[in-house]
Amino acid sequence: MYLIALCDNEAADLNKVEQLLNLYEKEHPGTAFLVERFENAIELLYRVREKNYLPDFVLMDIYMPEKTGIEAARELRGMGINCKIIFLTVSKEHALDAFGVDAAQYLVKPVNREAFFQTFDRFVERVDKERKKYFLLRIDGKVKRVMLNEILYCEAQGKFQYLYFINGEHSILRVTMTELYEMLSKYTQFVRVGISYIVNLEHIDSMNAREIFMEGGKKIHLPRGAYKSLKEQYFQYYCE
Repeated sequence: MYLIALCDNEAADLNKVEQLLNLYEKEHPGTAFLVERFENAIELLYRVREKNYLPDFVLMDIYMPEKTGIEAARELRGMGINCKIIFLTVSKEHALDAFGVDAAQYLVKPVNREAFFQTFDRFVERVDKERKKYFLLRIDGKVKRVMLNEILYCEAQGKFQYLYFINGEHSILRVTMTELYEMLSKYTQFVRVGISYIVNLEHIDSMNAREIFMEGGKKIHLPRGAYKSLKEQYFQYYCE
């Protein structure tokens, strides 16, 4: 399922794009879209900022009253939203501005069916690949995408789990260690170490029978008997 936000102040254009999405679904079995329509950029930004709405794609007109699509895209990027933004507009005048906000595509209205389908063929595949690189967590009351390769390790401290990142920052999660490991265990780079840690194998510098040395200098004590199993998991991960 892909979440798609359509943002345009012209109802006829919203209808046209939604029809193209419906047609794409029919011709691509297994592809499903959940579409939400917004008649202006302010509604879309409110939904993202206040309601934790995280679309996979934003299809947005540039020329809209109150706030343009370019301005809205800048705000989305400023909030850390890394969705695919596809601009649909009547003029090529703002093409450079569009790519300045890391737009995925710039399509001129009326949108050609073939060009539209080619765009989605490319970006649906890219989103699928990206989904394997991140997962969703509720952090500070908001649902956020967390890139897997940016996680260094997780540590249980009382009733909370501390998630440490390679940039030195950390977040506090209100879940149990068991719940967190259930979310991460589907990704082979994460292994549990004792009852207090989950480590990312990608960021282990070295280890011995007593300690793991993580990137950045963090040392994690190994429980008695844990070294052999961890070493096997480490080599298996890198062999794969």
